[in-house]
Amino acid sequence: MAAASLSAPSQRLAGKVAIITGGASGIGESAVHLFHENGSKVVIADVEDDRGQAIAAKLGENVCYIHCDVSKEDDVCNLIDATIAKYGKLDIMYNNAGVIDRVNGSVMDTKKSELDRVISINLVGAFLGAKYAAKVMVPQGQGNILFTASACTGIAGIGTPAYAVTKYGILGLVKSLAAELGQFGIRVNCVSPFAVVTRIAGEVEAEGVAAGEALISGMGNLKGHVLKPEDVARAALYLASDEAQYVSGLNLMVDGGFSVVSPTMMNAAKLGK
Repeated sequence: MAAASLSAPSQRLAGKVAIITGGASGIGESAVHLFHENGSKVVIADVEDDRGQAIAAKLGENVCYIHCDVSKEDDVCNLIDATIAKYGKLDIMYNNAGVIDRVNGSVMDTKKSELDRVISINLVGAFLGAKYAAKVMVPQGQGNILFTASACTGIAGIGTPAYAVTKYGILGLVKSLAAELGQFGIRVNCVSPFAVVTRIAGEVEAEGVAAGEALISGMGNLKGHVLKPEDVARAALYLASDEAQYVSGLNLMVDGGFSVVSPTMMNAAKLGK
C-alpha cells in the first residue's frame, strides 16, 4: 500500500465506531481518549455513571455513555442495539471491562463467590460482548473485536488463580473467534499488559500510584519506562486500526519482555560476576 493512502497518524480510526467497555477509568478511559483523538466515534460502556458521563461530556458529540453491566446479557444486548441506533454500525468492540479478586491469593483460600464474580465480569462479560458484536459485524462483512487479557497468559505467578482462569479464558476465546469469524472479515485479538496501576482494585491516592509504579518498575524487565494505561491503549489502537488489517488471533504482550525472561537465571548470572 502506498504511503500516501495511509491515514494520518492522528486519524487512524477515522470514520469508525467503537464501543469500549470499562471505559470510565484505567486502560479503558485511556483508550476512549486515544480512539477519539484518532477520529473514532466512541461509546463508553461502564457501571460508573458519573465518571462515564463526565468523560463523554468533556469529549463532545462524538462520544456518548451507556450504562452497561457486562455480566448481564440484557445490558450488553442493549449496548449494541443502542450503538447501532445512534451510529448505524459497529466497527470496533473493545471488551476491556475487568476486575480482580485480590492482589495476592492462593487457590486454597479463594472463595467461590470471588471466583464467580471475576468470571462473570472478566470472562462472561467478554464473551457476551463478542457474541452481540459478532451478530452485527457478520452481516456487515467486517469488524474488529478486541479484548484486554493479561501478561499472566504468558507466564505464571503474576496473577491470582481466579484472575488467571479468566484471562486464559479470554485468550482461548480470541483464538476460537479468530478461526470462526475470519471468513466474515472480522479480526479478533487481545492485548496483554504487565502490571499497571489503575483503579481496578479501588481508588488510589497519588502517593499510592507512585509507590505502585515504583514497585512495578522494580519487578519489570524493561527499565527506563513505567507501564501506564495509555501504553496499553496505544497497543489496542494499533490492533483496532487498519495498520493491523491482516492481524488476527494475536495475543499482543505489552510487558517489556517480562514473559520471555528468566529472572532466576539472570540474577544468578549477576551474582556470578
